[in-house]
Amino acid sequence: MAVTTFAAIDIGSYNVSVEIFELTKKNGLRSLNRVRTGLELGADTFALHKITTKRLNELTKILLDYKEIMKEYGVSGYRACAKSAFREAKNRYLVLDHIYKATGLKVDVLSNSEQRFLGYKSIASRGEEFQKIIEKGTAIVDVGGGSVQISLFDKDALVTTQNIQIGSLRIRERLASFDHETVHYDRLVDQLINKDITNFKRMYLKDRKIDNMVLVGDYFTNLIFQNTSDTNKIETKEEFMQWYDHIIKSSPRDIADELGVSTEMSSVLIPTTVVYRKLIETFDCETIWLPGIQLTDGIAFDYGEKQKIIKSSHDFEKDIILAARNIGKKYAGNKDHNEKLVDTAMAIFNVVKKDSMLDNRAKVLLKVACYLHDCGKYITFVNVAECSYNIIMSTEIIGLSTRERRIIANVVKYNTQELTYYHEIGSDYSLSREDYMLIAQLVAIMRLANCLDQSYLQKIESLQISKKNGELVVTVGTHQDFTLERGIFNENIDFFEEIYNLKPVLKIKRMR
Repeated sequence: MAVTTFAAIDIGSYNVSVEIFELTKKNGLRSLNRVRTGLELGADTFALHKITTKRLNELTKILLDYKEIMKEYGVSGYRACAKSAFREAKNRYLVLDHIYKATGLKVDVLSNSEQRFLGYKSIASRGEEFQKIIEKGTAIVDVGGGSVQISLFDKDALVTTQNIQIGSLRIRERLASFDHETVHYDRLVDQLINKDITNFKRMYLKDRKIDNMVLVGDYFTNLIFQNTSDTNKIETKEEFMQWYDHIIKSSPRDIADELGVSTEMSSVLIPTTVVYRKLIETFDCETIWLPGIQLTDGIAFDYGEKQKIIKSSHDFEKDIILAARNIGKKYAGNKDHNEKLVDTAMAIFNVVKKDSMLDNRAKVLLKVACYLHDCGKYITFVNVAECSYNIIMSTEIIGLSTRERRIIANVVKYNTQELTYYHEIGSDYSLSREDYMLIAQLVAIMRLANCLDQSYLQKIESLQISKKNGELVVTVGTHQDFTLERGIFNENIDFFEEIYNLKPVLKIKRMR
């Protein structure tokens, strides 16, 4: 039986951890060892907007120690991920360069959507248990040092996922200059976070019933819920409130002594606990599930999937598409047209894929672009392309990196605007040549697909696409007048042919 040993490193706002995993096709994921070291990187970032030399040197020493642990286990692969403490640091690239030179370790700074998606994958690694719980109204809550992510599920479908900047360490630093002026610190925290949680409830909960709350967080999550062994645990709202009353009446020193942590760490426990209490009351759920997992589980699970060692029963790409569909709905997208656009674009994609750089991930990006292709009309009908671009770049889409979001935003933008040549004046110099070519290929598909439903009347009753003798033959069956669509199709022939070296030919078959 082939065994892969993998190391997952999580660089968080207040601790750094490494977990060694054994991965096999037969047994899946098994943790061999976990080491956690306290380090408040977030205290630097959220107060100074950068990581100080002192913290950097401490982090470097920790990573060198972890590298020795990885050597002892003979790991064949690793991934080191940094979160909001790095993401929001102005000097992050200097810090990353120093770490690589000092340790040889490459650190990935996760976008918020990537981070939360890995946390979400860590829960999904529980398989049937996860699938069963999200069949009912479920809120997956990830409380970190910098922010809180809330993902709502209903009948196995991802309804929405939103990030709120009320992380525990951020709250502590925000209130640090005047928290001594009150004896009811918990009330101060409550008032600070109240508007954000109230707005979330008003915008996304409405009459939605939440039966289960799943807590993904980190080490602090299990500490607060007295799940110190990081095991699977179910808790009721009443059990939590008893513990909550005890926590808020205790001093940071008493909490530190009771839980066996430093006073520096215990000072973050109260804001974290208040956030959980506020969310539990808001969702009014009876069951709180702590899977006992960390981000490292998600990192390892993701690695196992990509290496085809682990196969998940949950369709994560479906969640990305559902998120895009819901965002399109939020911005008043035309549902029938969007679905027709997706179907047509996929039909074209499948034919041209073989002789291009397109892969299955590109198909996901194209689907997302189709659902969001005219979201800018929600703001204005005059400058739709630019408005759509800005909406997409400003919207977190779970499971997509910032790079992938930029690709989608450009595909949508150049669906209606002229695509400049690479390094031509006016082009986006932040794009790599590979990303530019991917954008060009997806734009060509979207333009051709979009013009076939230009009237938004879904005239197509049957569609066949084939490739023959240097031509992309598009055979449309319809009983309606197709003059408008034919005319705009002809306007897009040259661009498609330039990209794919295939000349699109439209054939119309009259349906009886």
